[in-house]
Amino acid sequence: MKQILFFTTFLFALCAQAQEVKLKDYLPQDVTYNQNIPTPSEIIGFVPGEWHVSHDKLVLYMRAIAESSDRVSIENRGFTYERRPLILLTITSPENHKNLAKIQENHLKIISGEISESQLESMPIVVNQGFSVHGNEPSGTNASLVLAYYLAAAEGPSIDRMLENTVILLDPSFNPDGLQRFAYWTNTNRSTNLNPDPQDREFFEIWPGGRTNHYWFDLNRDWLPLQLLESQARVKTFYDWRPNVLTDHHEMGSNSSFFFQPGIPERTNPLTPQLNQDLTERIGNYHAKALDSIGSLYYSKESFDDFYYGKGSTFPDINGSIGILFEQASSRGSGQMTDNGLLTFPFTIKNQFTTALSTLKASLELKTDILKLQHNFYRNAEKNAEKGAYVFGRKNDPVLANELAKVLEQHQVELYKLKKNERFDGKDFDQNSSYIIPKNQLQHRIVEAMFEERTSFNDSIFYDVSAWSFRHAFDVDFAEVKSIDMGKKLTSVELDIPNDLQKSKYAYALRWNDFNAPKVLYKIMDEDIRVKVAQKPFQSKTEAFDYGTIVIPVQNQQKTSTEIYTLLDELQKDNHVKISPLKTGLTQGINLGSPNMSHLKMPKIAMLVGEGVRSYDAGEIWHMLDFRYEIPVTKLDAKDFNRTSLEKYTHLVIPSSSSDALTPSGKEKLKDWVRKGGNLIAYKGTMNWLKAEKMIDFKTKKDSIVANDISFIERSEFYGAKRIGGTIFKAKIDRSHPIVYGYNNDEIALFRNSNLMLEADTLSFNNPIQYTNSPLLSGYINAENLELIKGTVPFKQDGYGRGNVMIFTDNTNFRAFWLGTFKLFLNSIFFSDQM
Repeated sequence: MKQILFFTTFLFALCAQAQEVKLKDYLPQDVTYNQNIPTPSEIIGFVPGEWHVSHDKLVLYMRAIAESSDRVSIENRGFTYERRPLILLTITSPENHKNLAKIQENHLKIISGEISESQLESMPIVVNQGFSVHGNEPSGTNASLVLAYYLAAAEGPSIDRMLENTVILLDPSFNPDGLQRFAYWTNTNRSTNLNPDPQDREFFEIWPGGRTNHYWFDLNRDWLPLQLLESQARVKTFYDWRPNVLTDHHEMGSNSSFFFQPGIPERTNPLTPQLNQDLTERIGNYHAKALDSIGSLYYSKESFDDFYYGKGSTFPDINGSIGILFEQASSRGSGQMTDNGLLTFPFTIKNQFTTALSTLKASLELKTDILKLQHNFYRNAEKNAEKGAYVFGRKNDPVLANELAKVLEQHQVELYKLKKNERFDGKDFDQNSSYIIPKNQLQHRIVEAMFEERTSFNDSIFYDVSAWSFRHAFDVDFAEVKSIDMGKKLTSVELDIPNDLQKSKYAYALRWNDFNAPKVLYKIMDEDIRVKVAQKPFQSKTEAFDYGTIVIPVQNQQKTSTEIYTLLDELQKDNHVKISPLKTGLTQGINLGSPNMSHLKMPKIAMLVGEGVRSYDAGEIWHMLDFRYEIPVTKLDAKDFNRTSLEKYTHLVIPSSSSDALTPSGKEKLKDWVRKGGNLIAYKGTMNWLKAEKMIDFKTKKDSIVANDISFIERSEFYGAKRIGGTIFKAKIDRSHPIVYGYNNDEIALFRNSNLMLEADTLSFNNPIQYTNSPLLSGYINAENLELIKGTVPFKQDGYGRGNVMIFTDNTNFRAFWLGTFKLFLNSIFFSDQM
């Protein structure tokens, strides 16, 4: 009790008088500390909690710790988009460090089954402790400074025993770019005499804030899709070691307390073993005892869930490990007043550090049971795996199938090639662009999690999406087969397709169904080469060409025929697209000089960003255009819109936004630009204020469910059950419409996380994408909304003056991994004039 009172008094004094924080107030006093190990303040100039650590200083200290301690080694696993190192500390006893490679090898044998259950008791446990995947939730990363010091400097029998039996993988910053952004903000707005007024500027970051990474992605949703550099590095660490416990330290609202898992039991993914949840609860008892000892309020089982496997606290659960989420009430700066009194930054660090230690204590004392969970998880996976295999591919787009194969490869899924061309479930699978996933393999359960289609659930509330089937996200042909003659097992999924281009003196044709065709088209246009798009199919003597085929005439260009050939040959090889030489314009169907061969203009793209615009949606568009397709996009800040010239841009993208994103005069400026010929592409919430501004008209469908027999305490569940939080639906498409050029099938899978339901137009040709009468493919939707969505449309286009307004009810670029609908957005860019 004296310790609790002392710490509370210390924190209040800190805020009131800006006293210096003392490292000893964080640390356990039942051990001594090695004086040869530098403290954080000796390296970075302050005790954690006095200031927010920037990523460069964090790395500086971690390197100093590794240099001074034989318990610690450090490695750099790569870099973020802003070129910050993704460091990892491995902490264990000096003796274990001498045999680390052998320990790692033996630990992986638990997965393969080469270690028997009776051998587990003598093996070390592996704990991966990760901090602050959201950059503006900094107490975790700042606590990692204290944790690293403690693990390196503490001396005594208890710490020696723990290090002898534990390998700790310490990832001090899951999100270096976001952390740096937030540390800059709060440090530059911090007063010398700390001001806890919640209205102070320190607690209100400017857009987009430090939560996300460089491209404004929530990194805590990418553990399964693996589309981002940071995720790829940390998941490689996971599979290199297969840790038994992985912790994920977050923050939540300032008026909360402290949360640790388990989450709400009914919202656990059915593929997660019950033993996983039982052990999570047993570990939770250690957290409760530790937090009791310092007087911190906490709770468990009442929030969050373990359903979507793309989160750091849930991804381990489908891999035989235990993921643990911690959520600390955030001070959002140096300290502020809350419903629970004064909440200071040092107090948030203390809680994170305390539960980091309780995790290590629990892992040690429950070691054998946790190791058995991992061992039996994979033995049961092998035992219960069905016979047969999944087959996927994309005959006319090998790159798209290969992108999915790359994700599976990173998850260590065994892949095989087809021996010959096959036909399953009415679909053709080409041996050069198809892959086989045998069900009977160690990664059987993660494969099941990635490809399952689920439409029934124990609960109707989801913290995140309820569906994420990768077969639909990547828009591949997919079949489940009972037996198949497999080719060789793949050791690499890199494409190796011979595609030398034959020279033509007349024209070339670029297939638009190729995934990288938009990237290639932009590069061609950027070289001032004129191109056309085929608005109807045509056929040469040897090949058929579909809607949207790009035709590049050779004559009357600024470049010579040899220069054009050299460029196209290089682009074809680098991007795995198919470009075909055409020797005559007298093709079957339309001819190459047909009026239905429409001239394409070079797009100049701008995107509205800033306050009022949803940063996630904006970041996904930015990442897709800039990083994946190398197409420039100019980001226009909403606050500067009134004094920005729009004349140079052909297209303006407005991600989901609020009606006050633009001022009234800004909206008038937008209208004038579109009237003069501009193309406006808008998403989700933006379409509502565009309708209010009479820039486009549409009718919506809304449910009529009345809250009868719903108690006050049940109201959030009532509204939550009505929400479409992330579900996959089937739509039919009109392949002759420019918005769906490049799609070979008559149906498409669409991801939705909004309740915006647009009524179809009375003219059928104005409904190029329309939900079917049996639309649900995977995920949760309540019965009335399922009826309402049938026959509605997710896309609408209309003219406005000489310009064009195009709206999407949902994000076509969701989380960078919904590759199957990327082309809808790109078509709205390249083919807007053809609409």
